Amino acid sequence: MLARAFVSHYRRHPFQLAALALMIVLATMLWTGVTVLTDQARNSLLQSEDAVAARAQVIRSDGRPVGVDDFAALRMAGVCVAPWLEVQRPPPEGRVIGIDPLAMGCFGDAAPGGGTGTLEGAPFVDISKAAEFPSDGYGRRLYLLAAAASRELPAGYTLREFSMGPPTGELADSFLLNLDALSLLVLLITGLLVRSVHRLGIAQRHGSFSLLHRYGVPRQRITQWLALELLVLTGICVVPGLWLGTGLAGMLGSGFGQALGSLFDVAIYAGDAGSLPWRAAGIMLFLVLAVCLVDWVVPARWQAMAGQGRGRIIAFTVFLAGMVGVALAPGLAWVFAATAMVFAGAGWLTPGWLALLAQRLSNRTGSRREDPLARWRQRELAVMFRHLALPVVALQFAMATVLAVQALVTTFEGTFETWLAQRLAAEFYVEVPANADADVAAAQLQGLDGIGPWHRVIRGRANIAMVDPGSHHGLGDEPIAVDLFALMPISDLVTKWSLLESVQEPWQKLETDGVMINEQLARRYRLEVGDTLDIRLADTNRNAEVVAIYADYGRPAGEILMAGSALPAAFKPHFQSFSVTPGCVAMTDIRRRLSDTWQMSELTIRDNDSIRALASKVFSQTFLLTRAISLLTLLLAAIALLIMGWVFFTTRVKYFQLLGVWGLPASMVGRQLRRLSVALTLTVTIAALPLGVWLTWVLVSRINPLAFGWSLPMDLYPLFWFELGLVAVATGLIIAYLMRRQLGHTESIKQVEP
Repeated sequence: MLARAFVSHYRRHPFQLAALALMIVLATMLWTGVTVLTDQARNSLLQSEDAVAARAQVIRSDGRPVGVDDFAALRMAGVCVAPWLEVQRPPPEGRVIGIDPLAMGCFGDAAPGGGTGTLEGAPFVDISKAAEFPSDGYGRRLYLLAAAASRELPAGYTLREFSMGPPTGELADSFLLNLDALSLLVLLITGLLVRSVHRLGIAQRHGSFSLLHRYGVPRQRITQWLALELLVLTGICVVPGLWLGTGLAGMLGSGFGQALGSLFDVAIYAGDAGSLPWRAAGIMLFLVLAVCLVDWVVPARWQAMAGQGRGRIIAFTVFLAGMVGVALAPGLAWVFAATAMVFAGAGWLTPGWLALLAQRLSNRTGSRREDPLARWRQRELAVMFRHLALPVVALQFAMATVLAVQALVTTFEGTFETWLAQRLAAEFYVEVPANADADVAAAQLQGLDGIGPWHRVIRGRANIAMVDPGSHHGLGDEPIAVDLFALMPISDLVTKWSLLESVQEPWQKLETDGVMINEQLARRYRLEVGDTLDIRLADTNRNAEVVAIYADYGRPAGEILMAGSALPAAFKPHFQSFSVTPGCVAMTDIRRRLSDTWQMSELTIRDNDSIRALASKVFSQTFLLTRAISLLTLLLAAIALLIMGWVFFTTRVKYFQLLGVWGLPASMVGRQLRRLSVALTLTVTIAALPLGVWLTWVLVSRINPLAFGWSLPMDLYPLFWFELGLVAVATGLIIAYLMRRQLGHTESIKQVEP
């Protein structure tokens, strides 16, 4: 009998059952799609890192290039090496990299591709295919990748590091950390969407539950049956939601990516979207039961207090405490907890504030005896904000999340491109061979007429300490080891760097007695421009003023930048290279001169433009997938508001019909509905803007510095706000259209039409 009683409600209101089932399907689809896309983005980013990561290579001690015979000899000697064939094709084809997955088997989990030994998608191909490219007009170079040096190499070979670009590991980790934080917000939005539809049905079934209780059914038994109903309904709806979410993620991550790839030459490393993510199903099942049955756990007096003045005071206190906590939090866990408090407070307060604003506008309109329909719309809007509190908050959170995702992705793209452009400003990179004389090579370059800007890069280690430690500094008088980055001469390739902080004419002061530090070192030890450091190089100590702080994304180490002319003669660099822009001199002539100087026929010379293009290409796929996540979140949140708005509008059909009874033509009734629904969606979007801007600030200015020691520039994109406004207007117009069709079938309005 109880089962029949519970089912009878849905027999009388089949649309409610369809709405609840559809919302569970859509929520599961949203969370599954985000989960699959996030996994694909993570896999894509890991493979992107492999494309530009630093690796160890085996080289010949005599300076000759390695070949197939060297590979065979090393493998027969028990050394784990694998071929890596780079082929530089003429434009527009560009570079391809041939790899041998079978040979990489000895690397184990350390193999490129996360232990699989494979890197899928451009620019990677099988080495046999790369070897088929003709040699005429193609530059090619074979490298022998080496695993960690677990044993000594045979005589005549040595290890050396090589990479295809600047280190990007921490930049990738930062992006994934922010992506995980946004995924948690998507989970929160998903729960709010399901709860909003469920609470509307519970409100309409309140009389039925009271009647069952009068007939002797304990309230606990009703709760148990309600939980069973949700469990069965969720179990039925989760599977199609999983299937739809996986299919949609596959379409956005693969089909959409392939379409963009053909248009813009952007490759996508798509993950395996063929199997259903059952872990997401378990999370969704728990989430639905938790958010829908929480009212049966929370005491009734607490629920009553939530909508009263005391509840609003508590919510405002939680909101302020969260804002202060985010600003002052000493660690990531505290930031996440404080952010949750801000969202909880904002979600608690927003519907009430919007309803109060609409109510006051209606009172002001009434006092001026203006258009009575405007007052009616404002009063109706206040009612909607109170009764549609959960979908309103869900849409607000979704809009804020989409704003933050868009700003974060655009900021990462711009930061990444700017950083690469600064670090790869020269056209060519020339590695100084081991035991080669870099001073003689520098003299050769200096003597070339018509050569463009160039500089020598010297890397090593140094120890630093504060000359006069202050209370605000974290760097004491005990020296600490840092990376050293020295340039000689200070060329035009670096003087256009965008510095975070600096004194006047920092590059000129760098050439005299100044030093620059990266942001990681400045934040870690609270160093500032104008501080004086005691720098120990080899057996020499010198004092240097900090003249600038520069951004150094992608790695955690502290670093100082100084002029190479200030290095003592006893200093032994770990690595040296030249960054060269040939200008009027052919690069082949520069290569020949350096080869003659160093008495080596094979030099490591890289085209920085191709490195930058490759790095940008392999990272663009992750940004594309993240935009797909934001698009999916916004789309389904808009659909959820559309469903909820339509359901709620349906409950107020008799009030809308009164407009016709009072003599309003059907066309004017439709116009009022359009204004009302558009005002609802557009107001929620405007309310989401401050929360979205604040969330962006939290991601780039709080989470990144605490997790990695550096921050990202924060940019706002008002044009995207306008696009979100268009989405809100379109959603409101669709709701009004559906309601107009429903009212069009009633006779009450037709009777008063002229």
